[in-house]
Amino acid sequence: MINVRKAAVIGCGFVGASIAFSLMQKGIFSELVLIDANREKAEGEAMDLSHGLPYTASMRIYAGDYDDVADCAMVIVTAGANQKPGETRLDLIGKNVAILKSIIPQLTSRNFKGILMIVSNPVDVLTYAAWRLSGLPAHRVIGSGTVLDTARLKYLLSQELGVDSRNVHAAIIGEHGDSELAVWSSANISTVDLEQFCALRGIQDQAALRDKIYHEVRDSAYEIIQRKGATYYGIAMAVSRIAECVMKDEHAMLPVSVLLEGQYGLDGLCLSVPSIVGENGVETVLEIPLDEKEHQALLASAKQLKEVIATLDLP
Repeated sequence: MINVRKAAVIGCGFVGASIAFSLMQKGIFSELVLIDANREKAEGEAMDLSHGLPYTASMRIYAGDYDDVADCAMVIVTAGANQKPGETRLDLIGKNVAILKSIIPQLTSRNFKGILMIVSNPVDVLTYAAWRLSGLPAHRVIGSGTVLDTARLKYLLSQELGVDSRNVHAAIIGEHGDSELAVWSSANISTVDLEQFCALRGIQDQAALRDKIYHEVRDSAYEIIQRKGATYYGIAMAVSRIAECVMKDEHAMLPVSVLLEGQYGLDGLCLSVPSIVGENGVETVLEIPLDEKEHQALLASAKQLKEVIATLDLP
């Protein structure tokens, strides 16, 4: 039986620990299990987090093992090798698929019936691998996708346009990586078309602005890794937002990584596209309008990922 207020985080490095911290602050769950190959690391993180509980929501945080995941409503996988300076997310494939192959059987052997969220990179490829390895229904296997990239886009646009980032409605889709694309054709600022809003702000060269912002979004991880060694706060906020949508059954629209089954003319891979997210995981994969240039960019992104998937040894 599923405990709807219980979750597990597998992998207690910078990303996993930051996700646990964000989940604790939001108070979404009443029980949070931390699992790591280094048991002492998980125990230390659980202790550190637990000491802040008097100032947040009531919950239990503890280090556990795979027997603790059987009744979890959600399992969040962050375990894997970190992206190093100069590495792309796709460079991590071999190491992280091998790690995933050791984790997924531990879940399926416990008859896990909740939502499986993949955060480890390359997230789109690993989400597909997790779906294939687990045998779970596709709607219950979610990748964190481009939820973070979309937040970066909204933030950078808000800074350039002098407007609250919560008023910016735009999305990054495709691979969570170098081939991702911005959907400029439908971007708006609280219903005002982006192009019109830029004109209101007196921006002359809008194409240059869009190009600048896109490259800053795409290269954000590289810039952060070069400066501090890893990215973790932004992704923690993105993951806790996805978890919140699931646990509160919000039916929110988020660009998570999901299995495509004919949408956009694509199948046989997971890709980050806007989807309705609720208590059952991905409720609907949305085929949003794209202009011709955007559609071609999405197909090119998908082609790159399918070539990678073809090299994997999956059942």
